[in-house]
Amino acid sequence: MVTSETVPFSKSGGLADVVGALSPALAESKAEVRVFMPMYSFIDRKGFRKSSTFTVPMLDKEEEVSTVSRHVDGVEYVGLVHPYFTERKGIYGDTSFTPYSDNYPRFALFAKASVLYLKAVGWTPDVIHCHDWTAGLVPHYAEAERIKAKTVFTIHNLAYQGDFSRYDAVLAGDRLDSDFLSGPSGSERVNMLKGALLTADKITTVSPTYAKEIQTERFGCSLDGILRSRSEDLEGILNGMDYHEWNSAHDRSFEEHFSKSNLEGKKALKRRIQREHGFDQDDSIPLFAMISRIADQKGYAELLGGNSPLLEEILAQRLQMIIIGTGDKHYEEKLMDLDSRYPNLSVRIAFSNKAAHETEGAADFFLMPSRYEPCGLNQMYSLHYGTLPVAHRTGGLADTIIDIDENPKEGNGFLINELSTDNILRRIQRAVAFYDDKEALAKAIRNAMSADLSWTRSAEEYLELYRNMIS
Repeated sequence: MVTSETVPFSKSGGLADVVGALSPALAESKAEVRVFMPMYSFIDRKGFRKSSTFTVPMLDKEEEVSTVSRHVDGVEYVGLVHPYFTERKGIYGDTSFTPYSDNYPRFALFAKASVLYLKAVGWTPDVIHCHDWTAGLVPHYAEAERIKAKTVFTIHNLAYQGDFSRYDAVLAGDRLDSDFLSGPSGSERVNMLKGALLTADKITTVSPTYAKEIQTERFGCSLDGILRSRSEDLEGILNGMDYHEWNSAHDRSFEEHFSKSNLEGKKALKRRIQREHGFDQDDSIPLFAMISRIADQKGYAELLGGNSPLLEEILAQRLQMIIIGTGDKHYEEKLMDLDSRYPNLSVRIAFSNKAAHETEGAADFFLMPSRYEPCGLNQMYSLHYGTLPVAHRTGGLADTIIDIDENPKEGNGFLINELSTDNILRRIQRAVAFYDDKEALAKAIRNAMSADLSWTRSAEEYLELYRNMIS
């Protein structure tokens, strides 16, 4: 595994969760797994031992690097030690809004080092699995160094492509061909992700539906043509969820535990959360939740756009709603204004892991009107906690949620086919009406909590992909 972030050592988003959960799941299936990652300044060095020292060629000199390693849950985590990472405050920038100006040489060095590390320690894996644009140059370097390993490149979010000036590549000592260039003739830029799509042996992404969507102009981020041309090498494998952290039967964030065979704890948790948010403690009123970045992609343009925001129409229904998140300041201000005017809305402009767990467990419905969602995790947490999702039929949401109206026997949520204000409102109204049918509601909750969303399932699919590549 080659990744810029991984739990339990570094995290800025879902990529870290995926690598951090998939790797030990593969190890449990007897695969030998090493994760190559940058050794950031904030990572505690306790338990790591020095494993190698070597040089990486850049434009004007050989950069000396070293690696340290540590075993956790059957996986060897290999950290790259170099000032590009050890002397920086963050992963991609000091904050998520200010990327480092030298991110091209940083991650070019990282990608080169991941390949040269294999030579330094004399280990050739069967597969080098590269994650997102920060590892986009790895298949190219592996081929240049004649490493006898197959390469897999996983797209976690196609919108983030590693786009840089060609001058950045020159300064890093890279001579890249047209595979790595995108944009109008005469003003092309380096695109790390594009290069990976053209050089990796296999391409995966994080859900089957997203694998189809990114081959269309609407979702392809200008790379749909390449993805269509490589459709035979492209596979969507649905992410799993971490049952150790997210488990309603022994969640460390609350004491009112529950299971699909005994939901009394969920009812007690809902009453406490209603009280803490200033709502009426009324079992007959459905509680909706929305926990996400406050951004257009998550559906906030639809919820808060215009002079008469859709959210006001939603709050006119007989329901309660909790919104937790941070993001676009304009939307944050609108939410706080609505919070001051509607007693059935509670907004928290912050992120708290404890609040996220409690709210997922307490809510009856979870709203996800995302414009696109490569995989999504909140709908998985919701299903596991018996909280029925109301979500746009896109990406991993389409692959995990079974619409109750389309399939009453196995349904576990409500899907919005075409994202619009009218369609969002109609599906919420349908969910509110459905809440009153206690027998059907109980069945849908059992369906939701019975879904297999484990990493074991995902790991087996990856292992099958690896085996087919090397057979």
